[in-house]
Amino acid sequence: MERIRELTKRKDVDYMEIRLERGVETNISITGKNVDSIKTGKFFGGNVRVLVGGVWGFIYFTELNTLKDKIESAVQQAKTLRGLVRGKSGLAQIAPVEKVVKYSIKKDPYSVPLLEKVRLLRHYSEVALSTDKKIVNSRVVYADKKKVLYFTNSEGTYIEQHILDLGGYVMPIAGNGKEIQRTMVPFGSSSNYAVLESLDDEIVQKSKLAISLLNASIPQGGEYPVIIDQHLGGVFIHEAFGHLSEADFIFENENLQRIMRIGNKIGSEILNVYDTGDIKGLRGHLEYDDEGVKAKKVQLIKNGVLSGHLHSRETAYKMGESPTGNARAVNFNFAPIPRMRTTYIDSGRDKFEDFIRDIKKGIYAKGSFGGQTNGELFTFISEEAYLIENGHITDLLKNVSLSGNVFETLKNIVGIADDFEIRDSGGGCGKAGQWPLPVSHGAPHIYIKKVVVGGKQ
Repeated sequence: MERIRELTKRKDVDYMEIRLERGVETNISITGKNVDSIKTGKFFGGNVRVLVGGVWGFIYFTELNTLKDKIESAVQQAKTLRGLVRGKSGLAQIAPVEKVVKYSIKKDPYSVPLLEKVRLLRHYSEVALSTDKKIVNSRVVYADKKKVLYFTNSEGTYIEQHILDLGGYVMPIAGNGKEIQRTMVPFGSSSNYAVLESLDDEIVQKSKLAISLLNASIPQGGEYPVIIDQHLGGVFIHEAFGHLSEADFIFENENLQRIMRIGNKIGSEILNVYDTGDIKGLRGHLEYDDEGVKAKKVQLIKNGVLSGHLHSRETAYKMGESPTGNARAVNFNFAPIPRMRTTYIDSGRDKFEDFIRDIKKGIYAKGSFGGQTNGELFTFISEEAYLIENGHITDLLKNVSLSGNVFETLKNIVGIADDFEIRDSGGGCGKAGQWPLPVSHGAPHIYIKKVVVGGKQ
């Protein structure tokens, strides 16, 4: 590393950074009673990123003995592009740091033999299948990765981070010959294999839910007051609002620049939203981002008013703001870009039970089973939902979609409960070809006075 640090000290570039990764990873997938694939192995790679005259050069590699050649290639790439690229990049200033970061691990997945992992995952698939004959299939996905990330730049920063990540899910699939219904038991951690253990009861519960959904009603489509649970609330704030907070989206979109201006009122005055890397054990936990910036807590919305953006050093420079520690790359094949870590709606003071009593006819939506966003517009599908009638939860509903404009929806929040929960994504976040990036999300129960619910017409 001392020799590599010396290589960054070139006078013909404005800035240079070198990032190296080495580690081990395991991926297991199971369908029904069959193990589809088991992949284990070591990996090593790195990249060089240089800034010359406001233009980037970027090269990645998998053999360290090619590093000097890769540096030359990155420099020449940037010099060649200088006259061809519109706009000039730069970096917001930060103080150099030297740090070795070793996160505490409660139970290391690499202390568990591979065969034991496979046996446990097969057991979970069998738990789902044995619940009832209407569970026609199951899907189990598991991944873990343990790596050391080395980062150094021409400003004198050197950071070594020892990182663990694991995530996955168990998916029971119910069928009756006419349709199928799925539910999901996700798991994830940055410190503890034990989150994968003792999932039997939850798998049985979700298997029974999948069966019940086969006979559930489809709601009448229309506009309803809606309560969303902690999981769906976390997914909503991540997907519908969090991505709009990533400063590269804002900088590249003039309309979004007007909407996402600091100080604009964009939500209910009871709404507070954060993104942070400081909650240990979560998949969104990190101490330094992939540009060597300390990962600070960012308040994105304060009492309904926009109060922050998620920045890399480059976007902070372009927008005249401060880096936030949100520059992340899924691996060494990519340059870092603004990404979320743990994004959540903060706890309120209301009671979930009061929300239910307040509604004559509405929807209670729980969990998330996919969705999409398009700028300000969103559509999410809940894992399960219930009709609310005259202050009581009644019929189980299926195939419930929630749609709307994110900023109108944020302003329509009329209640935030005091039952905050946070959880890990079992898969990960995707953006610009970089997937799956470890993230976490959370929320309390949220009461929205009107949301468009898809259903029967």
